[in-house]
Amino acid sequence: MRTILIVDDEQDILDLLSFNLRQDNFSVLTADNGLGAIDILHKEHPDLVILDWMMPEMDGLEVCRHIRKTPEISHIPVIMLTARADTMDKVIGLEVGADDYLTKPFHIRELVARIHSLLRRVDQFQKNEGRKILRFKDITVDLNAYRVTIGDRSPDMTSREIKLLAFLINRPGRVYTRDELLNYVWGDEAFVEPRTVDVHISRLRSLIEPDKEKPRYILTVRGIGYKAADG
Repeated sequence: MRTILIVDDEQDILDLLSFNLRQDNFSVLTADNGLGAIDILHKEHPDLVILDWMMPEMDGLEVCRHIRKTPEISHIPVIMLTARADTMDKVIGLEVGADDYLTKPFHIRELVARIHSLLRRVDQFQKNEGRKILRFKDITVDLNAYRVTIGDRSPDMTSREIKLLAFLINRPGRVYTRDELLNYVWGDEAFVEPRTVDVHISRLRSLIEPDKEKPRYILTVRGIGYKAADG
């Protein structure tokens, strides 16, 4: 049984979500503030967190930052569920590491559907981790031979382009900022600017997309960064 941690300072929200998630065969943990949530995260390691933004003691952004910078819990997916509906708020939430962002008021069935979708993505990511052959739609990335096959063709790609592609398709639907991609793909290399990511994404699209101007594999999330299309 999957365990979900709900973090919200409104008791009505905790009760509503707890009831519906238990009906959907999830085990549920709750916290009404950020510090309590962090304590539960370290003790229980839930499978997913539903996280409010505005809370006493520690807000949701700080909780999300803590999750992403702490190795033993950094893999836990986060859905931010908040009344902050401005586009810039969503950008900030995704930039600090939330996997999804839903605004209040919300439909419970939509939230449950997003939970299932996110958990499926996590399962696929974990299944792919450590594998040397990745498959995404009609793309196959062979990390043994450092070769990419798309249908019946094998485009000539640099190792960096293959590494970037492999990183994105290993977690489809997850949005990555340019800084995150620089960190994961370029690592400690000096003098690399965020614009470098845009150049490599453009080159990658020219190699793998049937129509570079209407990409179906690697998508731009305006104001945030890039993602592989949802599986």
